[in-house]
Amino acid sequence: MCLLMSDIEALKPSNTGWLIADVVADTFAFEWTRTAVDPALLALLADPQWQPLVVYPGEFVEAARVVQAIPSLAQPSSAVPDKRPLFILLDGTWAEAGKMFRKSPYLDDFPMLSLNPDQPSRYKLRRSKRDDLHCTSEVAALCLELASEPRAAQTLAAYLDVFVHHYLQAKYQSPVDLESDAHQRLRELRTLGPIVGQAG
Repeated sequence: MCLLMSDIEALKPSNTGWLIADVVADTFAFEWTRTAVDPALLALLADPQWQPLVVYPGEFVEAARVVQAIPSLAQPSSAVPDKRPLFILLDGTWAEAGKMFRKSPYLDDFPMLSLNPDQPSRYKLRRSKRDDLHCTSEVAALCLELASEPRAAQTLAAYLDVFVHHYLQAKYQSPVDLESDAHQRLRELRTLGPIVGQAG
């Protein structure tokens, strides 16, 4: 996972990007600015072991750039070494993500992965006018499913539910329910041992 984080997004208590780094070992995070690009980000995007995929709704770009599956998994070839998918997530509000998408020309040459989740967002800490727009961790979990990493996806989804529960309980000064469905699901996933996978 490659997180491009807008402005002070990483400092917001409702940010879910840091949850991804707790679940996916190969998580890279960069602060996004309009006027400069971190050389380490450009080096990561140019690394031949990765296949960068910009994760963003397909309705906002030309159809030829949009993919619905991970190219290296959809069209395996013994002649071409497998590249690991590197999901580029624009971490911010949807307005901020739109600005980041439009003003990051170094992303223009990469395929754009457009997700079509069949469930509305369950994220309750920020409001969106559209139910089909999901928070960063929900998007990452969908990417992990596409990358054939179901256990990592389930762990991240459960972790997000636990995080939201703790956040809301603290906000309303209510006790945390350690026996909630989300807590139990996360405990069950953790008893299966370390998460080992190849998703980026």
